[in-house]
Formats: sequence, structure tokens, C-alpha cells
Amino acid sequence: MSDTEIVKTKIDYLRDVTSQLKEMRHYAQTNTETLSAHWLAFDAGEYKDTEYAGRFDTLLNKQGKLLDDIDEAIQDLEIAINNAEQES
Repeated sequence: MSDTEIVKTKIDYLRDVTSQLKEMRHYAQTNTETLSAHWLAFDAGEYKDTEYAGRFDTLLNKQGKLLDDIDEAIQDLEIAINNAEQES
């Protein structure tokens, strides 16, 4: 381990977290698309099964809420970054 430790500023840390959340959002969106395809197969497609369609619908709603929450967190962090940059 190095004798000198790099300490990030709050702005740097906020940028890192924002970047990580954007990556998480990308993967969450991909998961949503996959869930949607499964839901469609059970709801109206070749595997018609209302129980599974309902379960996937519930998962889609939860995943949609997660996407909304991630987006909100990203927006809040970007605002905080802009405010912190203007203050410095």
C-alpha cells in the first residue's frame, strides 16, 4: 500500500457515485426489458399463464419504481454537484 493516500473531494465523490448510479440504471433498464419479454410470453404469448404473468407484472412494477428512484437520485446528485461547483 502506498504511503500517500489520495483523498477525493466531495465533488469528486459525488461524480463517482453519479457515474455508478448511471451504470446501475443501464443494467436495471436491461433487466426491465428482459422482464417485459417474459411477462409478454406469459400474458399474451405462447406460454399463457395468468399466475406467472401476474408475478412478472409485479416485478415489472417494482423494477419501474427502482428506475424512477435511481433517476431521481441521479438528478439530485447532479444538482448537488452543480451547486458545489458554483460555490467553489
